[in-house]
Amino acid sequence: MTIDAVMDIMRNALFLVIKVSLPVLLVSLCVGLIVSIFQTVTSIQEQTLTFVPKIVCVFFSLVIFGNWMMTAMVEFMESLWSNFGLYMHQ
Repeated sequence: MTIDAVMDIMRNALFLVIKVSLPVLLVSLCVGLIVSIFQTVTSIQEQTLTFVPKIVCVFFSLVIFGNWMMTAMVEFMESLWSNFGLYMHQ
């Protein structure tokens, strides 16, 4: 296995990690921003106020995007394992 093949696999894996985690991170970021704006406007500075809405929204985003996320990861692993013989002969 050449270094180029390893780098291609790692590049694809890192891109997949970013692509799969992006929806959940964006939901968490947006909810955190909205709660922060709400706290600033109302002058409520309770630190635990941000956790419950974030947890609920992240849970629902996992319910919505979970199937797509798992499908993308399974497809990557299937392509990796199906090409395993090619990697050993390089």
